[in-house]
Amino acid sequence: MPGDRALLLVHVTPRSGRDEVFGRRGGVVAVRVTAAPDDGKANQAVCRVVARLLGVPKTTVSVARGASSRHKTLEVAGMDRGELDRIVRERFPGEA
Repeated sequence: MPGDRALLLVHVTPRSGRDEVFGRRGGVVAVRVTAAPDDGKANQAVCRVVARLLGVPKTTVSVARGASSRHKTLEVAGMDRGELDRIVRERFPGEA
């Protein structure tokens, strides 16, 4: 629905060898990005990688909290929490 917004907890590893979402544990999605955490480049990369995972435009994913931390809360506009959880569970079925 247009007014929906879902929050997603992520743990980011910057300066990695590749851009990828590689798992989840305890409700936190693990993301690796090649970008360094300089001038918001890693944050932009995280939003782009998560948008690709969720199948949404990258402009709908933003950092709500933790812009300067490895532990971030992302906001996904136009998606409800149930839909977000379903996509993450489908992508990482046996993980907690």
